[in-house]
Amino acid sequence: MSEVVTLAHGAGGKASRRLVEDLFLDELRNPLLEPLSDAALLSANGTRIALTTDAYVVRPLVFPGGDIGELAVNGTVNDLAVSGAHPLALTAGFVIEEGFPLDELRALAHSAARAASAAGVAVAAGDTKVVERGAADGLYVTTAGVGLLDPRVDLSPTRVRPGDVVLVSGSIAEHGIAVMLARGDLRLELDVESDTAPVHREADALCALGRQLRWMRDPTRGGLATTLNELVAGCDASVVLSESTIPVREDVRAACELLGIDPLYVANEGKLVAIVAPRAADSALRALGPDAAVIGEVRADDVPMVLCETPFGGSRIVDMLVGDPLPRIC
Repeated sequence: MSEVVTLAHGAGGKASRRLVEDLFLDELRNPLLEPLSDAALLSANGTRIALTTDAYVVRPLVFPGGDIGELAVNGTVNDLAVSGAHPLALTAGFVIEEGFPLDELRALAHSAARAASAAGVAVAAGDTKVVERGAADGLYVTTAGVGLLDPRVDLSPTRVRPGDVVLVSGSIAEHGIAVMLARGDLRLELDVESDTAPVHREADALCALGRQLRWMRDPTRGGLATTLNELVAGCDASVVLSESTIPVREDVRAACELLGIDPLYVANEGKLVAIVAPRAADSALRALGPDAAVIGEVRADDVPMVLCETPFGGSRIVDMLVGDPLPRIC
């Protein structure tokens, strides 16, 4: 690792993985943490629960399609949902910069409350801290969430098998592009909104597939590419994507091309990616709705990797994100 923390360490890619594995996991290692999943899975008096935590430092605080309050709730709900859990309750901590307008703070708290109500969860506990002017860039939000694990499923990269099918619940890359455009640094006139939304209903519909559902994740930092690279590292097989079937809105694709960014690496905040048994693919698509798509398959491989087949008959390696083209998008 480098001698200091850089923005790349927060991007969700290779640098983030090294920071987590070589520093935090090395110091805090225990069986609950070692899987490095979206949520820890534990039992208490015979009840299986999922526990997750997150922090939100998005800039700007309000962006097309959402804000930090809504994002914090949806992101926490989604980490529980893709772990196969029914979200029960959240906690929220607000680190507020001195001088932050109270009416803006109320609006963001109201947005969080509205998102929690829509997802059917309560913000059951919280904390507030105020720091000196200039020390928090306005507002940071930390969360934790707890949920009941669905007994119908057992989700793990180790359950993924060659021949399994890769699906996404909808078009990708909208959140990261919306946030980047909202910063006003780019003179691009595109009406792109974040996809921030809870995915617990979609996840629950997939859980009805039982053991035919192998694995789920929400592809946030580092995008779909980094999420799938984390999968292949744990399943000893390759994922082969079909570029022509990956849903990307035309305005988002245009923005990515102008910025020189591959949409596979751009964060999403209202989509999930799932691996299902091949015989369950049609049922999974029906469960996810009309925007879902099959985008690839799992293949046996001596060297696990993520590949993307192009419309022109070639293929390219899709590695984990390196660097940080979109800092502070969540």
